[in-house]
Amino acid sequence: MHGTPKYPPDFEHFDYVNPDAPRTGTLSLAARQGGYDSLNPFIFKGQAAEGWRLVFESLTKRAQDEPFSLYGLLAEEVEMDPARKWIRFRLREGARFADGEPVKVSDLIWSWETLRDKGRPNHRLYYREVLRTEVDGRDVTFRFRSGDNLELPLLMALMPVLPAHWFEANGFEKTTLDPIPGSGPYRVDRVEQGRRIEYVRREDYWGRDLPVNRGDHNFERIHYEFFRDGTAGFEALKGGMYDVHFEDDPGRWEQAYDFPAMRDGRLTRLTLPMKRPAGMRGFVMNSRRAPFDDIRVRRALNLAFDFDWANENLFFNAYRRNESYYQNSDLMADGPPSDTERALLEPFAETLPDGTLGPAVLPPATPGPKAVRANLKAALGLFGEAGWNIGEGRKLRDATGTAMRFEILLFDPGDEALSLHFARTLERLGIDVSVRSIDPAQYERRRQSFEFDLIINHWYQSLSPGSEQWYYWGKAQADNPGSRNYAGVRLDAVDAMIGHMTAATTRSELQSATRSLDRILRAGRYVVPLYWQPEQRMIVAKGLTAPAVSPIYGPVLTTWWWDR
Repeated sequence: MHGTPKYPPDFEHFDYVNPDAPRTGTLSLAARQGGYDSLNPFIFKGQAAEGWRLVFESLTKRAQDEPFSLYGLLAEEVEMDPARKWIRFRLREGARFADGEPVKVSDLIWSWETLRDKGRPNHRLYYREVLRTEVDGRDVTFRFRSGDNLELPLLMALMPVLPAHWFEANGFEKTTLDPIPGSGPYRVDRVEQGRRIEYVRREDYWGRDLPVNRGDHNFERIHYEFFRDGTAGFEALKGGMYDVHFEDDPGRWEQAYDFPAMRDGRLTRLTLPMKRPAGMRGFVMNSRRAPFDDIRVRRALNLAFDFDWANENLFFNAYRRNESYYQNSDLMADGPPSDTERALLEPFAETLPDGTLGPAVLPPATPGPKAVRANLKAALGLFGEAGWNIGEGRKLRDATGTAMRFEILLFDPGDEALSLHFARTLERLGIDVSVRSIDPAQYERRRQSFEFDLIINHWYQSLSPGSEQWYYWGKAQADNPGSRNYAGVRLDAVDAMIGHMTAATTRSELQSATRSLDRILRAGRYVVPLYWQPEQRMIVAKGLTAPAVSPIYGPVLTTWWWDR
């Protein structure tokens, strides 16, 4: 995306793999979702099974030890216009789908047209920016409507190439539990809807010896086990049902790992430093709905959250406070804006949230009872300015006498204690708050259709944020079901900063634009920031071995192997 790729044209393998790793055995994993009802991840309908990226491929593969660099996979050669108004791919000969059919140029064109017109919202957003295609033998050129978004050529390079013949025979816009033949290293072998899915490595996989694949795909089989919630998943780990567990519960890390499999060494702890951006995790307020459409109410709710109490009493002081949407990176805003950032922001000065042009907004500090009381008093003042005052029954009421009440919607029982802590504090202010947990499928439907008051969400970020930010914060996505603009952000300044991000030609330009966006979002108080962890905590089965080098984006489990 910016600068020169790390690896030369004749590189043999990525640095974060072991090219001589054994290629045998089964890897069992716990899915991050509670179930699935489809094997088609490219449409809005249904909940696709985890692991689908093992089956499908794109023209290029992303290196996990660079901010954003791509290397040839289905594409044998890539040529890009220096102004990035077009990109040309030469399709590699010999690539085949799992049913034996060759990957053809027509599959590439069909994939673009279909995902542009019928795919998920992010695909439609990106691929409609292609003005036309040109085909010359195995060469396909994508020409863009403008050269404003310098990331578009890379997004086309990451577009999945789908089997047109299969979808034309079976339909694209419907959910299915029939395995779809991708060109990737694995195929679906066994389906137990909502409970388990098994992938088996293709012995006829065409791309095994490519430099981007050496040292990868080291397991003959990969299973995903699906559990109702985190508690059920943890009990399954104790019983040996899967091999890798990412532990994000500090209490469990401190107190729950004294069981036989840990004592006898069948499972062991592994701690890795957090190298990638932590992103933003927080209580998301749906600003499409009253009273969250009033920034004074959002500011007051931010003042009401006591992070330090929660960190000490619920999380063993394991966390740090989330301050930025690009936490733990060189992209987060800090202190007053630089001259470059101010130049980007000042054209929108009249519509920017208060505080955007000052020092970067930080969450309210809660070091002790005195600070908490001061915050709650300030919160009541803001509620009063917004027309909400203590009235009958010691409830916070508007001018009509209607009490403020809302719901915190969850799907993970592990978030209940934190949400109840927040609700108890809000009750002290006279607000009726209910905490409701529903099943993951129902939760996802409500989240995608924006049918909630507050949810907990984590926006993950890369070291090269770009077009996906439209999907997270763009004005046009605020009312587009399925987008990740859960907060309902609708600011021209936000759209402008994302435009600067995607037009950045240097790392420095990207930093200035991203920090400016960070300032706007933080000043808008769309979330109550929660926390991040400076290390990644894992439980792994005995004999499961990682490469010597850990990439910046975290462990790539398919590059691990069984040493036994």
